[in-house]
Amino acid sequence: MAIISGYFGNATYGLLGPQMAATIISANTPYDCIVVAVSRDDDPRQVKKALRLYCGPQKPLVGFSGIGGREDLIKVAAGLKAEGATTILAGPQAADDFSGETGWQNHPHRFKGYKAVFNYGLKGPAEQIIPLLNNFDHQRLADIDGLLYIDNKGQVTQNRSCKWQASFLNEVNWANLYRLEKGRLAPVVISSGQVLQQIGCPYAVKTRSVDIDPPGFLADSGASPLKMELKGCSFCDVAIDKGFCGALDFDCVLTQIAGLPENRQGYKIPFELINENPFASLPRLLAAIEREGLKISQINLTTRVDYLLSGASRFKATLKKAAEMKIRLLLASVGFEAFDDILLKNLNKGVTLKDNLKAVSLMRDLKSRFPQQFGYLREEGANHGFIHPTPWDNSQNQAAQASIIAAHNLQTDIIPSNSTPLIIHHAAGLGRWARALEKEAGVTFERHGSVIGWWQVDGRFML
Repeated sequence: MAIISGYFGNATYGLLGPQMAATIISANTPYDCIVVAVSRDDDPRQVKKALRLYCGPQKPLVGFSGIGGREDLIKVAAGLKAEGATTILAGPQAADDFSGETGWQNHPHRFKGYKAVFNYGLKGPAEQIIPLLNNFDHQRLADIDGLLYIDNKGQVTQNRSCKWQASFLNEVNWANLYRLEKGRLAPVVISSGQVLQQIGCPYAVKTRSVDIDPPGFLADSGASPLKMELKGCSFCDVAIDKGFCGALDFDCVLTQIAGLPENRQGYKIPFELINENPFASLPRLLAAIEREGLKISQINLTTRVDYLLSGASRFKATLKKAAEMKIRLLLASVGFEAFDDILLKNLNKGVTLKDNLKAVSLMRDLKSRFPQQFGYLREEGANHGFIHPTPWDNSQNQAAQASIIAAHNLQTDIIPSNSTPLIIHHAAGLGRWARALEKEAGVTFERHGSVIGWWQVDGRFML
């Protein structure tokens, strides 16, 4: 079996979710499972050919995870299924992407889902697929937790997902990642990994009522803001999919760290700690790492602005401890996303421009105090969140944002080399906003697979 996942270029980072799933499958089923990382530069025909060589005479069984709306990967899946392979869609938003966009039956332009491309979908933990893989021909589909499939009436059936179990989350085979090289699959020696400490995002627990403005091209039409109840950032499909399932116990986290590969100096490779709000537990984690005698060189952190500000005092204390242990803490990504209050409101970031600038000042201060132990700069490997363009851009807020960026020299250390355009997944909060606009304003947004093309309306490009 192989699991295909999206990848960037010739990078060497690990893929925790797919690699952990492959580890679970290899340990609990008859299948030897690998992960195939596919970049946009890879030829889909060569990917299929390499998979056929890997599977040999056996019928290919291929999972897909982390496809991120990439149509090239969907074409690979469709081609494999047409040739007789069994295909399974898993990972973030698998259920919604398998089933299709809300109301697609009555609105032909909406995303119809990938149920024709995949034999099955799987929502939730990877271990749910074990019974099916152990008894493919005789297992009742209705008994498989988290499974999505087409029933005898031609309708999508979705079984209830089971809860995450820590016993399946403490081991990863970091040597099961492969890339396409000269038409064959070649192993990737990874240089950075991930350690799971929290499942989902705590911000996704909160429900906030937000007035989301109409897009700029409707500004003069009299369209009013749409009041929406949102959990998490308005663009975040993962928050909707997972919500917040809590934190793993420290034993599980330490087991994951101990299982990371080592570099030539005998240190564990740098790893991202998957925890949106890591600051409260970081002192205890470093103490446990020291107690266990684990040799750590660098921990990468991804967080929100409000969590960084509220955790500032603990983070300073943690940096002092990191200096004693000679561990580097890299703020690899802080979700600023915008430096304008209107944009921040529409993205439902839960913070203000003032908060963002306060966080920048804090990061710069920490860098001056802990130049060796603390990193946040682009040249140190950081890539902070900055979303542009958005549907709400206009000459006024773009000029104001440019003025803020210049006045605070954000282009020197915060603004990434390339911004990220706003991506509206059909199941995200902004997906509901787009569908409401279609009804209220009588417009039609183009669909690009699972993505709603807010920039393309009624066949016209609005940027």
